[in-house]
Formats: sequence, structure tokens, C-alpha cells
Amino acid sequence: MYKCILIATDGSPLSDKAVEHGLSLAALAGATVIALKVVPRYARSYFEGTMPVDMKDVDRVEKQWSDAAQAVVDGIKTRGDAQGVVVTPMTTQSDLVAEALISAAKKHQCDLIVMASHGHKGLKRLLLGSETQHVLTHSHIPVLVLR
Repeated sequence: MYKCILIATDGSPLSDKAVEHGLSLAALAGATVIALKVVPRYARSYFEGTMPVDMKDVDRVEKQWSDAAQAVVDGIKTRGDAQGVVVTPMTTQSDLVAEALISAAKKHQCDLIVMASHGHKGLKRLLLGSETQHVLTHSHIPVLVLR
């Protein structure tokens, strides 16, 4: 049935529910998993939503976000190992969340995308209902959305 499942996460409780369902489905199907967290860029100008900042600070913040994202997907790998599921943890930096998810699913030849219906809001937002809707309307790969 499914050979490779992309599980999108943002670390929220609802996203964690999608992770659990995705891992369980992968275990049942004997599928491998790509666990992906999309990390946004830090706004670099007033027009992007912040005051101009020192680039050293931007680099530091983006590194913290990337490290936190890696910890989340590494945790999914650990959970997958406990269920006998092969998980490849991945992060990518993009402000275009839906496009990044669809692109990763295509690149890794996934035959299912599992994601939550929405996630964090504000600065912590990575997966929103609008991103989920975008994936649903633009992906040629089936999408399982959990609420």
C-alpha cells in the first residue's frame, strides 16, 4: 500500500497526534517515513515584520530554530525505532511551508503526506490551516489530515 510516508510536524500537540498516526500507519504498512519540520527564515527587515537587526543575531536565532527543529525530528526517529519503523529525520528552511512539504514528498518519492490541520500561530507558526489547505489543493500525492 504505502512505501514511503512523509510526516510533517511543527512540534505542536496536534502535530504530535499526526506523528503518532503516521508512525502507526507506517508500522502497519511496512513503510519508511520521512519526518520533516520546515523552519522559517527570520524576518530581516521592517517590511518582513520586524525591525532591522544585526545579522549575527539573525544567524544565532535561525541556528536555534534549526537546532530545535532537528531535535523534534530526531525525537520522531526515536519513536519510530521503538515501533520498528525506519524514519529519516529532516529539516528544511523555507517561508513557503506547503511548497517545501510537497517538494520534499516528490523528491523522496513519498506516496502519502501526513499532517495536522493546523499548528502554532504567530511567530511559532510553521503549519497553519492555510498551509494544510495549500498542500491539499496542490499536492498530487494523497494527504492524510488529522484534527
